Amino acid sequence: MNTKSWVIFGAICVLLFGGLIYFSRQNKVSVDLNGVDINKAIAASDQNGNIADHTLGDPNANVVLIEYGDIQCPSCGGAHPGIKQITEDYGDKIGFIFRNFPLTSAHPNAFAAATAAEAAGLQGKYWEMHNILFEDQNTWSSLSAEQRTSKFIDYARQSGVTDQAKFESDLSAGSISTKIGFDQAVARQKEVSATPTFFLNGEKVDSDTSGKLVQGDASAIRALIDRKLKENNIEPPASTAATTGTN
Repeated sequence: MNTKSWVIFGAICVLLFGGLIYFSRQNKVSVDLNGVDINKAIAASDQNGNIADHTLGDPNANVVLIEYGDIQCPSCGGAHPGIKQITEDYGDKIGFIFRNFPLTSAHPNAFAAATAAEAAGLQGKYWEMHNILFEDQNTWSSLSAEQRTSKFIDYARQSGVTDQAKFESDLSAGSISTKIGFDQAVARQKEVSATPTFFLNGEKVDSDTSGKLVQGDASAIRALIDRKLKENNIEPPASTAATTGTN
């Protein structure tokens, strides 16, 4: 795609993002969670816009860590490196799920960021976009709508998104706002009120452990994960056992 095409695309996206943010503030998705195990990976359905949970590791693992996060949230940004390293170190021994909980009253670009990640996800580039957004959070958090859109388009290219028409169409699709609204409804069911909030096998991770993770110390949450693994007769990875002092 040439530069001119991306500029035109960017102008269109400003309008699309603005409309999606307005929609998110005016509507709360009505979700029937009866029969849905929200402590496990949730499959695609009409209720979530036919967009399944985004997972790393083994979504069917006996130990599942779920984050309810806001991509613009500085605390989520602080926790991101530790979570990324955990998913790399533990691999398929655990499952990790990220669910959207944009706090738009505090973070005006949060819904647009979640939308951009979901749109990239529909081209198989969710985690690539997710990581770039978190790792460059300070660059785009305070941008205006037009500046933000231009930056997100650049991130989409870096993430490997190649189909401009599809990306544009997906940004305006109701399926993405439905997915984000579904995630928010699940979060409300779990009484989430702040980000990041973590659950390990359905149990809320205590604020002290989460706070340490935000500050860059993942040892406490690794110890919790290791304990859950051992309860399921699974040995933690050797590297993390050395780090957390578990043997």
